[in-house]
Amino acid sequence: MKHIRFLSMGILFGIILSKGEIISWFRIQEMFRFQSFHMFGVIGSAVVFGIITIQFIKRKKLRDSAGTLITVSTQDPGYARNLIGGTIFGLGWAITGACPGPLFILMGHQGWFFVLAIAGAILGTFSYGLIEKKLPH
Repeated sequence: MKHIRFLSMGILFGIILSKGEIISWFRIQEMFRFQSFHMFGVIGSAVVFGIITIQFIKRKKLRDSAGTLITVSTQDPGYARNLIGGTIFGLGWAITGACPGPLFILMGHQGWFFVLAIAGAILGTFSYGLIEKKLPH
């Protein structure tokens, strides 16, 4: 019961993404073809919201559920790491037609096909953990 607020936020997040048509393949396709501002507006709003949230966390010196101070790394991960990660992320998005964020929502809307995408995301995260130290800095 102590994690009910996280479940509630996840459900709310899913409803917002569904009602905003953020999970629609057609909306994503429109974005990549520059036919609609809808997704660019959503992504831009998310970036602005993220900047405001990070500044709030820093100024209020907020702590996580374990009581540890939340910090934001200022270390530059390097160009090569960003290029590799962005390429893998983009390929996954292109193959599945979905950003990793709403994969569970898509599974609920469009069926069990997205279990494969979720399994791929989990496998990719696990693989990254195995080779993280060997990647270029």
